[in-house]
Amino acid sequence: MNEPQRVEILLVEDNPNDIRLTLHAFKRQNIINQIHVVRDGAEALDFLFGTGDYAGRQLEHGPRVILLDLKLPLVDGLEVLRRIKHDPRTRSIPVVVLTSSAEERDVVSSYELGVNSYIVKPVDFEQFTEVARSLGMYWLLLNYSPQS
Repeated sequence: MNEPQRVEILLVEDNPNDIRLTLHAFKRQNIINQIHVVRDGAEALDFLFGTGDYAGRQLEHGPRVILLDLKLPLVDGLEVLRRIKHDPRTRSIPVVVLTSSAEERDVVSSYELGVNSYIVKPVDFEQFTEVARSLGMYWLLLNYSPQS
């Protein structure tokens, strides 16, 4: 029996242009890991906790890193982060906030809730590509985290 492929990156993003840009930047940097995209906070929580459309998903095949936008429909990014970091099944998954918000209150709230990194999305494609390369290198190759 084949093991389901582990999702390496969970991208939580509602903006179709930012999704395309992120996936293109990863591809351009040869980050070809299994990437799963969800488009709102409720879908992110369903994916992570095996509920809703993801009922029955094996939770031990969770992502190695979560890239989380803050401004999301249905459930905002800070609430998603709160639930991830308060549940023993998901709290050790690294979460990187990747957002357009540079507001100090968002930065502070994210770190208070346990975010591992906070990155403001660059507007320039080349800078964004460099951010994607750095994210992939660090979180998927250099960072050592507990096995699920």
